[in-house]
Amino acid sequence: MIRRWNPGTLAPPIGQYSHLASVPAGHELVMISGQVGMLPDGTLAGAGAQAQTRQALANIELLLDSLGAGPQHLVKLFTLVAGAEHVEGCRTARAETFARWYPGGDWPAHSLAVVTALAAPELTVEIEGMAALPPR
Repeated sequence: MIRRWNPGTLAPPIGQYSHLASVPAGHELVMISGQVGMLPDGTLAGAGAQAQTRQALANIELLLDSLGAGPQHLVKLFTLVAGAEHVEGCRTARAETFARWYPGGDWPAHSLAVVTALAAPELTVEIEGMAALPPR
């Protein structure tokens, strides 16, 4: 089982993440390329960060499912947001998804960066991840 924790020697996290996460011996690390808010048919889930974040996280969940895994196997997420004006929508969608994925608040390590732009001008959010899978 992935261990996530926050040492008492520094301030608690300022958001939905754990300061530390470790992977048990024998687990396979799988890198998840940056996911954007694209629906399975290749169209964008919406113009705003909330819809795009919700879909990017749904895409990550689908990728995990294809591995026989789930959100509990995520070790780390890294979110890129194209402009500070999209941070609130991103956080709102993440909070909704994390409430379902992690009802006990055992969140993976996570970083969020605000950038000037992503690969295409219509994209507001991109999320990549790392998952640890038990031996199969």
